[in-house]
Amino acid sequence: MNGYVIAVDAMGGDNAPRAIIEGCRRAVRKFPDVSILLCGPKAMILPMLGQEERIEILEAPDVIGMHEHPMLAVRKKTESSLVKAMLAVREGRAGAVVSAGSTGAILAGGILRVGRIPGIERPALAPIIPGANKPFLLIDCGANVDCQAKYLLQFGLMGSVYMQSVMGVQVPQVGLCNIGTEAEKGDRLTKEAYGLFSEQKIFSFAGNAEVRDVPTGDFDVVVCDGFVGNVLLKTIEGTAKLMMGNLRTYVRSSLRTKIGALLLKPALYRLKADLDYKRHGGAPLLGVNGAVVKAHGSSDGEAIENAIRQARLMLEGRVVEKIREGLKEDEEHVL
Repeated sequence: MNGYVIAVDAMGGDNAPRAIIEGCRRAVRKFPDVSILLCGPKAMILPMLGQEERIEILEAPDVIGMHEHPMLAVRKKTESSLVKAMLAVREGRAGAVVSAGSTGAILAGGILRVGRIPGIERPALAPIIPGANKPFLLIDCGANVDCQAKYLLQFGLMGSVYMQSVMGVQVPQVGLCNIGTEAEKGDRLTKEAYGLFSEQKIFSFAGNAEVRDVPTGDFDVVVCDGFVGNVLLKTIEGTAKLMMGNLRTYVRSSLRTKIGALLLKPALYRLKADLDYKRHGGAPLLGVNGAVVKAHGSSDGEAIENAIRQARLMLEGRVVEKIREGLKEDEEHVL
């Protein structure tokens, strides 16, 4: 296989394997430099796939279910589609992994089967979130509930590298999620992290990001521990769902609002597109020795295609290598 080789977990997600296969087909047709190593049971996949250039099936008869214990499953189910995809990266057969499977299993597989970048103590999940001014990266959003200040510093480095290399932001502005903008605000963790962020020279620290300003502010990266990040992410998701639901109710409430909705239809479609997770594909798992993308569990073919595109951009942008370089630049503060 030539170009960028991406291992895809064919059996991960609510719509596997059909949606995964569709997404792989779309990706190889769109990106001529991408080859897919599709991991799963060949007898199930081949009739759906047929003959497709640059897609090779890697036999993986077992599956890790959404409700299995992640660590135990990754350790024991060595023939599962997810573990096979992770091992393909570790063995050098692929440069990246895409899976819509269990978040816990992907985290465990990234750490146990792909391995951490030397010097990175805690890999982190980092989804792209639509904002009022621009999209931003939220890191961490659930991988590390209990953190130390040096972990948050590493999250800032990894998030900055990703936004620069994949999203094309020339000088990413990194904010530290806090209850206020003042340096003295926050708990012990955020105060200590603020000091480390202020001293380092490897990324642009823009100060504390007050929670209410996160979706509307000018930060490209918002750093927090996994507990805060997960609460923030789900609050944003829930609020967006509430607002869209209420909007539909109000639009249908009278003839006048229905007429107004027809005039607003193009703008409403743009709003819906901005909030659609399919556009970004998934959340990268940063800090492991390969490009790992966690796609949404309900991903369809379009979302899987975009997750593969995201993995390709991580390889093209040399995200893993640049994180290593960033660690070397300022070992005193990062390690």
